[in-house]
Amino acid sequence: MLMTCLQIMESWFLADPRALKAFYGQSYRQAALPCNRYVERIAKRDVLNGLARATQDTAKGRYDKGTHSFRILEKLAPETITNASPHAKRLIELLGETGRD
Repeated sequence: MLMTCLQIMESWFLADPRALKAFYGQSYRQAALPCNRYVERIAKRDVLNGLARATQDTAKGRYDKGTHSFRILEKLAPETITNASPHAKRLIELLGETGRD
């Protein structure tokens, strides 16, 4: 049976644990996140629940898409993310193509 998962950008966060640790600092719990090197195969609810658990005791508070997502996104190492996510790689490639004249 083929299972498809809804893709969310938060999946990319899991590919760069150093960026998450740097953003959240003390009390961030990496072990609360789901582990799968194929980050796009992790179910949306597992990604979001894991982020909530991992960040609940941090000074910045529990992960909030509106408050935290783009600030985390800018800290991600592009090569790390594109190595872990074929969809992220394709997005970066497409963005590069649109910037050419």
